[in-house]
Parts: sequence; structure tokens; C-alpha cells
Amino acid sequence: MADDTKWYVVHTYSGYENKVKANIEKIIENRNMHNVIEQVAVPVQEGIEIKNGRKKNVERKLYPGYVLLKMIMNDETWYVVRNTRGVTSFVGPGSKPVPLTEEEVAQMGVELPIVDFELEIDEIVRVITGPFEGAIGNVKEINSSKKTVKIQLSIFGRETHVELDYNMLQKI
Repeated sequence: MADDTKWYVVHTYSGYENKVKANIEKIIENRNMHNVIEQVAVPVQEGIEIKNGRKKNVERKLYPGYVLLKMIMNDETWYVVRNTRGVTSFVGPGSKPVPLTEEEVAQMGVELPIVDFELEIDEIVRVITGPFEGAIGNVKEINSSKKTVKIQLSIFGRETHVELDYNMLQKI
């Protein structure tokens, strides 16, 4: 049944993304719809903002005004989502929601492919995505609970340690 799920995008009132996400998750819980609406996402990017000379970690919404849903589209799910407070419409022509393609989902970074591989300290890896794509590095630290790896890269002739997700690396 999970094979029928696709990613859809709904437009929300600006600033209501997290409220819409919470409302839909509450409806899923109350109506026991876990099997038809699998995931609700508001993709964010973490960054650092400097205010009054102080660094502060902040989260910015990647797609302000939009919420992504992994679901099976049918009359019931369409009705439930469309009538959730804060949702203005599904993205698509007229009232017909159009699912995202696999390429769009991958490009948006909503669903990261599950990578299960064993890495060891001092192993050589290639960065396959992100700002360091194509770089070759040496594994220095592995954090299996966070699914991150600290690797040593040579950037502008300097040895630099960078922490990356497992799925951004490939064994050589």
C-alpha cells in the first residue's frame, strides 16, 4: 500500500506552515489515517544569523507558504487536507493536485535516500552531493546516532574538517 504514496504540495497562508503541519498531523492521529497520509513536512535549512553582534542559530523555511505531504490521493485525503485550517489549495492546475516527480523530491531534499554502508576511520570517501561535491576526503570521526561523518578535506591547500551526513558520501 505504501507504494501508492506520492509527495504533494499544499499552499498555505504565509507563516502558517507549522500550524498546518500540526493540524494535519492531529487529524491523521484522530482519524487513524497513518496508512494514507504517511508524512507531513516543512523543509527547513539551518543557518547562522548575526544580530547585535551575537551569532544565533536559526531555521529558515526552504519553501515559505508551502507544506509537503507524502500521501495516497483519494477523495477522503483530498477533502481532509484541503479543508484543514490554513490550507489555501493543492499545487496543480485547477483543483487537481499534481504529485511531485521523483527528481523533484530528490532535488528538494525532502526524502533522503537511506544509505546503509559501513565506514571506518581513515577510509577514503568521495562527497557526492552538496557544496563539497566531488571532493575526496579521509574519514576522521563517525557519529552513528546522528548519521554524520567528520571528514578531512583539502580546501585551498589547507586541511579542513567537515561534518557531513552519511548519504552525502560514497566509498572509493
